[in-house]
Amino acid sequence: MKTDISLDQLVTQVRRDILRMVHKVNSGHPGGSLGCAEFFVCLYNEIMQLKEGFDMDGHDEDLFFLSNGHISPVFYSVLARRGYFPVEELNTFRLINSRLQGHPTTHEGLPGVRIASGSLGQGLSVAIGAAQAKKLNNDPHLIYALMGDGELQEGQNWEAIMYAAAKNVDNLIATVDLNGKQIDGSTDQVLPMGSVEEKFTSFGWKVLTIEDGNHIPSILETLNNAKAMTGNGQPICILLKTEMGNGVDFMMHTHAWHGKAPNDEQLEAALAQNPETLGDY
Repeated sequence: MKTDISLDQLVTQVRRDILRMVHKVNSGHPGGSLGCAEFFVCLYNEIMQLKEGFDMDGHDEDLFFLSNGHISPVFYSVLARRGYFPVEELNTFRLINSRLQGHPTTHEGLPGVRIASGSLGQGLSVAIGAAQAKKLNNDPHLIYALMGDGELQEGQNWEAIMYAAAKNVDNLIATVDLNGKQIDGSTDQVLPMGSVEEKFTSFGWKVLTIEDGNHIPSILETLNNAKAMTGNGQPICILLKTEMGNGVDFMMHTHAWHGKAPNDEQLEAALAQNPETLGDY
């Protein structure tokens, strides 16, 4: 179910959802969620080929796997706004017995969520398995995945990166949120990784870069270019250079809001920068 409003307007509403969710329970990860709002809105409303309804098998449609599961607020908001479950359910974020836990889980059967994620470094491996299953089933649809740049410090990623190229998993588009920040500071301070582009390239991936990962036209253009490059023997990586906390001036240009909720005054100031467009839950 798509809406008639623009992608920009939908991004603004998603930001409001993120802020209100983490504020209500004084818990969650607004920084990376805000930084990836444009990406999620583009992916789910313009790029992926999706069926109406939801089933875990995901035959005959594109699939998405969120590896950096702590940015669940943006994932939940976009899924709800796309019609996977009632928007009002966002009001249960992180509450006991809610289907919307801090890190996505599968045991409660939340539509749109196919893997539990939050233990970093595992999502790419699952996405590769799903991509190979698509090929075995003669399903021409694509697999998308999102990882964080700090997450690449986890070793399992590199085994998966090697495997995908060695096995020519060319129906996979994996995006890295390259915001340069993680919970304890910048990625360069915590554990420098050098050139992520050169690393993926040297492992046999095709690499595309979005210099402004919060610019909707750039996201759409690059994702469409990536789709056109599938089926040519190489997995594809998109380096998405986002701004953590994007859209809220006092949350940007710092790692401080990686995992901190706004207080009442901060919420009011943040919402004032993002006027309601679709209606709050």
